[in-house]
Amino acid sequence: MIKKILITLIILMALAINLSATPIEDDEEDLVPISGSLRGASRFLAQHSRGLVKCNKNPRLCRAKGSPGPDCCNKKCVNVKTDKQNCGLCGKKCKNQEICCKGKCVNLMTDKRNCGGCNIKCKKGNSCKLGMCSYA
Repeated sequence: MIKKILITLIILMALAINLSATPIEDDEEDLVPISGSLRGASRFLAQHSRGLVKCNKNPRLCRAKGSPGPDCCNKKCVNVKTDKQNCGLCGKKCKNQEICCKGKCVNLMTDKRNCGGCNIKCKKGNSCKLGMCSYA
């Protein structure tokens, strides 16, 4: 009987501690969920592996499993090879009609190396019109 009470008490204490824990930072928009291994990241991050941390404090977070991208731009994890707001490097924005392909802003409607989608090349002598390859 005492054993059951002790186990129940331990579970309730663990639940109370878990529910009272707060994120490391409170600006949720710029936070990165930590999941997976942070091997070699630091003892501090290992202790707070369930929390949320901004990547500007430790850019290695962006390489963690489940991250939106491997690069840290303006406290957010992004992929500069595909992110329209950070194409090629942080802060470089593509125009409205362009998207980011391999870190370069391209217009899929007219670019014969990215016609209709990234890396869709028109054959030699063809041009790209309205996102489709056609004879020039």
